[in-house]
Amino acid sequence: MTESNVLVVLDGVGESLKKSQLELLSAGRLLGTVSVAATAAAGEALLAELRENGAAAAYVPEGADLSGYLVGPTAAWLSEVVSASEAQGRPVGTVLLDNSPAGRETAARLGVRLGAGVITDVVGLEPDGTAHKSVLAGSYEDRARATSPVSVLTLKANLDLGAPGTPSPGEAAVTPVAVPADALARSARVTARAAKASSGRPDLTEARVVVAGGRGTDGDFGPVEELADALGGAVGASRAAADAGWVSHDLQVGQTGKTVSPQLYISAGISGAVQQKAGMQTAKVIVAVNSDPESPVFEIADFGVVGDLFEVLPQATAEIKRRRG
Repeated sequence: MTESNVLVVLDGVGESLKKSQLELLSAGRLLGTVSVAATAAAGEALLAELRENGAAAAYVPEGADLSGYLVGPTAAWLSEVVSASEAQGRPVGTVLLDNSPAGRETAARLGVRLGAGVITDVVGLEPDGTAHKSVLAGSYEDRARATSPVSVLTLKANLDLGAPGTPSPGEAAVTPVAVPADALARSARVTARAAKASSGRPDLTEARVVVAGGRGTDGDFGPVEELADALGGAVGASRAAADAGWVSHDLQVGQTGKTVSPQLYISAGISGAVQQKAGMQTAKVIVAVNSDPESPVFEIADFGVVGDLFEVLPQATAEIKRRRG
């Protein structure tokens, strides 16, 4: 099989690559030769990191700041990047994006522009481009592969790639590509942004430890947060807790929330319905705390504690602090 050229889209790049962005690059290397489309200007430190991770080329927007618009201009620009890559002798066979809401919408718009097959919610990849999708709340796994000349895939965080191996350094010369003016004229602009207050905890999708609370907390996430802080972990939540307004939706773990794959996942006051299971079933160790011994969460837990989370979690936090102190 002829090696494919893969365009990896990196949104919101900073001075260094995030874990999820490194996963996208690893996925690209699994499929072929990687080029990068960075939706913002890339500094020398970032370019060096891209080269270390095998990027053969890098494309950046010219003539507009894409962060000032919704996703329409980004999709139009990526279509131009695909054309520019082909003109440079690197015809793109696959475009990879993250599975965020913006990533999925961009993928759909780009798929229309390119006449490409689009596969979202990808949890695993094979070298021939076959995508694994977890469906029906994790009860089944589908395998799909686009038959169009170009395929567009959105990848969930903590992707199963097997052992991607050490990348061979790439050249990653920067090519500016103009953003189509008509796309800018028709797009909605971002008028204001407000920075989210930092909790000081690791990002939920990248944390090695996640402590998640559900309906059983009755809105009091204090014990959950204290245990997470004692373990240096992140706080997660069930959909019921997020929908109730007890925590923000960006902490939701599950089929309609975020997918996590930590070394340790502690579920407190969560029933363990299939919707929640879909977002955390790849955790290495699952510990469940629930007062109902018949709760479905105990079927997937490695360790279970039948008890009141308001008694169990503070005891665990105190013991951890004692041993560390």
